[in-house]
Amino acid sequence: MGMKFIKRLPSKEEVLAEQPLSLISKKKRDTRVREIKDVLEGKDDRFLLIIGPCSADSEASVCEYVERLALVQEKVKDKLILIPRIYTNKPRTTGAGYKGMAHQPDPNKEPDIRQGIRAIRQIHLRVLMDYGLPGADEMLYPDNYSYLADVFAYNAVGARSVENQQHRLTSSGVDVPIGMKNPTSGDFSVMLNAINAAQQGHRFIYRGYEVESDGNPHAHAILRGAVDSHGRNLPNYHYEDLIHFIHMYEKSGFQNPAIVIDTNHANSMKKHDEQPRIAKEIMFTRKYDPNIRKMVKGLMIESYLVGGTQKIGENVYGKSITDPCLGWEESEELMYYIADNV
Repeated sequence: MGMKFIKRLPSKEEVLAEQPLSLISKKKRDTRVREIKDVLEGKDDRFLLIIGPCSADSEASVCEYVERLALVQEKVKDKLILIPRIYTNKPRTTGAGYKGMAHQPDPNKEPDIRQGIRAIRQIHLRVLMDYGLPGADEMLYPDNYSYLADVFAYNAVGARSVENQQHRLTSSGVDVPIGMKNPTSGDFSVMLNAINAAQQGHRFIYRGYEVESDGNPHAHAILRGAVDSHGRNLPNYHYEDLIHFIHMYEKSGFQNPAIVIDTNHANSMKKHDEQPRIAKEIMFTRKYDPNIRKMVKGLMIESYLVGGTQKIGENVYGKSITDPCLGWEESEELMYYIADNV
């Protein structure tokens, strides 16, 4: 066998016993989950913002970011629901590079997945307990969901995972809203198939057990742009794109049809400072077309304390070591603009 077994990873029960969730924090998390579900069901007209670093690379700087975010949340609480991006697993197109806190709790040190599992629960616990804002994470590894299931409020399946059977089946058993991104090809039918699978109940293998899921009625679409066969980025947030997709979505007959739009990645053509312009166009489009307003429930924005990106080892506090992010000042201004134009 061509792999070396290094160490046994802790079980879900071991990790939760070592790092328990308080009853007060559980109530805050459950309340937030219910609020997000109400938005997706059309019972709450507030707008969702999943906002924060491309990857959660440092507990200290991420928590400082969320502390600032909590202050903004209090000011815009009647208009926006802010969900901090606490992305602890980082997909890599070629497999090379920093794979997230779950792999490397310290980006400057060697991978240590055993400690990484504890680190990702610790950071999610801290943002919930200290600032009252349960976070969002990406389901890169479906097995990791069980370590975080009681602490976060939103989950997403990425463009490279959305066609994977295990991601789709696990999503059907997740009790928080889960966004399914369109694949990098941009094929809407792939994303709709993923939503369909996630909304149904299934029996499948999970963490060594035969399990049965109930289906997740809050699985929904995330538009993140596409990349064509020549490597060119193709945005899919424009008015015409949204009208076309909404027609497809409505024909599918899914529960709680909803769209979240990612303002970075292929939609921004990897130009992070274009995110405010993109967000403003989307807010205008929502005002222009009632059907788009009804369906587009939120945005994803990549944002950190310091704008741009850096290489590992430069050690600029609060600056992304993966995709470039919008800086705090621009992010704060944008959040207030969105709140004023919901």
